[in-house]
Amino acid sequence: MSKLPQIIWSKIDEAPALATYSLLPIVNAFTQAAGVSVVEKDISLAGRVLAAMGLAEDELTKLGDVVLEEDGNIIKLPNISASVGQLKDCIAELQSQGYDIPNYPENPANADEEATQAKYAVCLGSAVNPVLREGNSDRRAAKAVKRFAQNNPHRLRDFAENSGAYVAHMGGNGDFFAHEKSVTLDKDQSVTIALNGNTLTTIDAIAGEVLDGTFMSVAALRAFYKQTIQDAKDKDLIWSLHLKATMMKISDPIMFGHGFEIFFEEVFAKYADTFAALGVNPNMGMSDLEKKIAGHADEAAIKADFLAALESDAPKLAMVDSDKGQSNFNASNDVIIDASMPVVVREGGKQWDRTGAAGETVAVVPDSTYAMFHEEMVADCVKNGQYDVSTMGTMQNIGLMAQKAEEYGSHPTTFELAEAGTVTVTGADGVLMSFECEAGDIWRLARTKDIPIRDWVRLTVERTRLEGIPAVFWLDENRAHDAELLKKVNEYLKEYDTNGLDIQFMKVTDATRFTNARVRKGENTIAVTGNVLRDHLTDMYPILELGTSAKMLSIVPLIAGGGLYETGAGGSAPKHVDQFLAEGHLRWDSLGEILALAESLRFIGQKHSDAKLQALTEALDVANNGYLDNNKEPGRKVGQPDNKASHFFVAQYWADALAKGDNAELAEKFAPVAAALKENEAKIMEELLAVEGKAQDVGGYFHPNDEMAAKAMRPSATLNAIIDAI
Repeated sequence: MSKLPQIIWSKIDEAPALATYSLLPIVNAFTQAAGVSVVEKDISLAGRVLAAMGLAEDELTKLGDVVLEEDGNIIKLPNISASVGQLKDCIAELQSQGYDIPNYPENPANADEEATQAKYAVCLGSAVNPVLREGNSDRRAAKAVKRFAQNNPHRLRDFAENSGAYVAHMGGNGDFFAHEKSVTLDKDQSVTIALNGNTLTTIDAIAGEVLDGTFMSVAALRAFYKQTIQDAKDKDLIWSLHLKATMMKISDPIMFGHGFEIFFEEVFAKYADTFAALGVNPNMGMSDLEKKIAGHADEAAIKADFLAALESDAPKLAMVDSDKGQSNFNASNDVIIDASMPVVVREGGKQWDRTGAAGETVAVVPDSTYAMFHEEMVADCVKNGQYDVSTMGTMQNIGLMAQKAEEYGSHPTTFELAEAGTVTVTGADGVLMSFECEAGDIWRLARTKDIPIRDWVRLTVERTRLEGIPAVFWLDENRAHDAELLKKVNEYLKEYDTNGLDIQFMKVTDATRFTNARVRKGENTIAVTGNVLRDHLTDMYPILELGTSAKMLSIVPLIAGGGLYETGAGGSAPKHVDQFLAEGHLRWDSLGEILALAESLRFIGQKHSDAKLQALTEALDVANNGYLDNNKEPGRKVGQPDNKASHFFVAQYWADALAKGDNAELAEKFAPVAAALKENEAKIMEELLAVEGKAQDVGGYFHPNDEMAAKAMRPSATLNAIIDAI
């Protein structure tokens, strides 16, 4: 048997982590028959916490080396981009399991606590993606997935005639878009960021790198919030705030906190001294505030005043969970814009209020840079009506994200300014940029290196020629960053034969209109975007087209030559876990993982010709088609076949395809497996459904007990015996 590269399967969090206990034994049983080993590496939040405290191997750093290898091959499932609240809950769980680790110090009081906070800081926000994404993104729906969605259209709710729903943004009035400046460096150099001459940080920048500096005026932000709240009240709209405090772990929690304060301005003013004494931080949301005030003499009065504010003259406030009384201000990470805004469009411009009633919303997205996309998506549906899932075309995306590109890599260079004054960005030959700011403003510097930009252009030309459809670079010459990228893209395109290719350049609003017009006509388009827009587009369009973004192919051809295969969004994963623990039913759909595995195997096959590997990959393609054609995705309700049953059918279809395939050795090996899976289908389904409706204990939310979780996710002794015997 030829020695083939191994595939690394990431051990992560929540629903996809539970699903792995069922799926990975099946995957390994099949792939090992073709000489491919699939090994699990722990990059979960709990794993990262233990590594930060020196109690576990730092697998994330090791994977950072793998993505720089020529044959690096990683399947990355969605992981928690932790908020401070989630980090604290994870630490508490690990402590309860006997791990001797310190609490997270929110407000360090000494050098030791500062050191502890610094260790934990590497676990917050987007800790994984910047390490692993050493390539640009190629996201698209597999043809079989798109065909299935069109033949089995999910429901999109109509927009009301004369719908009042809309997206509000700052319109370049004091936001990041308005203040952005950008430069391209002509040589390697040390760059210093300073406030009033006092150094904030220094970075080692490289020739050809694009640096962007900008800031959000907090005074303008707060005024904007007040205006939209009043507008929502006047128009009887639900007020909803949409940010991304997970990936943008410094800036967006601060913006969230200002929104929380403004919406409940009188309550925060009344209890200012109490909140200060208790260490209440509005950036953490209502759930943390309630923990801080628990047991205080004014606890009942404070809660009553918050409730009274909602019942008085405030507009209706969007809810995360009406049944639990949790609003959009429950926690900064509860509402993630690239998952929440598609819901607004899907639901006909509506959100839910405290009573659980759906109502039209003003979706508040402060920064204009990306809000213009969401503004146009809602406006398009208000004008033209809802999309037709059975006929709509598709959006593919080529995303610039390699090497911590753009805003998602800006965490180390984002600051809440302690005082008013001048922020300077100084290089080898003097000041590159300067900004006049007020105390409390949010200032940040983002970086985009030259090699990823070159690769972005290469990948765009390659995909445009393969697909034979228009590709649009979403670049706005009026945005400072985009103007620098336009110079580079126009130069690098000259290096390729683009004859016969339809490659265009448009600002965000125009690109959205162009794409949507084609989508409505059933035509396909490639959107070529930066890192943040990539996230927004590749949730919005798939959720409308397919019902979920988890079914998208998300391929990252690594610059070094390897491949990273991402498996979709995990925004609904917490609710799936809650249902599983209560009822034994896991509705997480693993199709994204299975599609990623097929692409990962195909990548190995392109580099290492091997007959058995080719047969294994082709059979998995057949199994994926069978999964879709026979509608074997998990049911949503207890008592229906769930994730575990889906895995069983993938195994059955895969084994059957191998048994009928051209590779004699694999056919002989898997013929009895296929027969056993078919003959025992009724018994296996009976064993899988027997646990439905029963509460499950897996030993932990963030750090499950492997033995307990495997037992819960592999309840069919018959299926286990067949798989383990392969």
